[in-house]
Amino acid sequence: MLGPVILAASRSDRMRRLISAAPVTKQVVDRFIPGEDVDDIVPVVRELADHGLELTMDVVGEDITNPAQAAAARDAYLELVDRLKPLELGTRAEMSVKLSMFGQALEGGHELALSNVRPVVEAAAEIGTTVTLDAEDHTTLDSMFAIHEELRKDFPQTGCVIQAYLFRTEADARRLAESGSRVRLVKGAYKEPASVAYQDKHEIDRAYVRILRTLMQGEGYPMIGSHDPRLIAIGQELAHQAGRKLDEYEFQMLYGIRTDEHLRLAAEGHRMRVYTAYGTDWYGYFMRRLAEKPANLRFFARSMLTKG
Repeated sequence: MLGPVILAASRSDRMRRLISAAPVTKQVVDRFIPGEDVDDIVPVVRELADHGLELTMDVVGEDITNPAQAAAARDAYLELVDRLKPLELGTRAEMSVKLSMFGQALEGGHELALSNVRPVVEAAAEIGTTVTLDAEDHTTLDSMFAIHEELRKDFPQTGCVIQAYLFRTEADARRLAESGSRVRLVKGAYKEPASVAYQDKHEIDRAYVRILRTLMQGEGYPMIGSHDPRLIAIGQELAHQAGRKLDEYEFQMLYGIRTDEHLRLAAEGHRMRVYTAYGTDWYGYFMRRLAEKPANLRFFARSMLTKG
């Protein structure tokens, strides 16, 4: 089981320095993170939109240690909104945010994160789009869901993410489906203890299907976050069984992974949204992408051996 080892490495300053210094790292990281600033990312947005794809944009970075850094993260998203406005893409280009970037882990972090994320949600609404709150480790979720509920009072299209590997998620999904929320379902990419999360891949897959059925049968808008061909096919079948039209749910995949599948789903008329991250603080995001899928790790290892 390499995933937990990689996730542990994602929190290691020593591994961060080692991997960041490897000559091949930038080439490999560019597969998953197509730019370091908003000037890099705007052409990517245009290109994906021209191919019939939708986007959710993530300014990467989670190691916030003071309120000034949290405010800077807020301002980075506000700059992104300003640059998206003239593209007039509406909900075809939304944003994903991690509340840890907005100060959630600091003293008074719940209120600080809410006060920082609200202007981003307001600005997004002004250009006709919305924001999804990403899920992080299980200790942060009660705060995330409370902020989600508060934001939805004024901005009901605000979305959130739930993680299939957590025991609590089936109950969370029932509550969110009844409330008509926009919900992205993912397997989960943080190292969680056996006391709160399934550890076996097959158990996680079975939980994913159960939760997705709940979302499809509910009143909300399901967002299927998976690259697994079997789960994608199951998602299509569950949507059909629930009588959902093609615009009443969507698929989401990461930039740089299964690009041909992005285009295939879009060509079939599905809403296909590409999770597109950018920024200089890429290390934690990149390591979780390696942990999620063995093929990603093999790609990186081959590159290190052949290009280093």
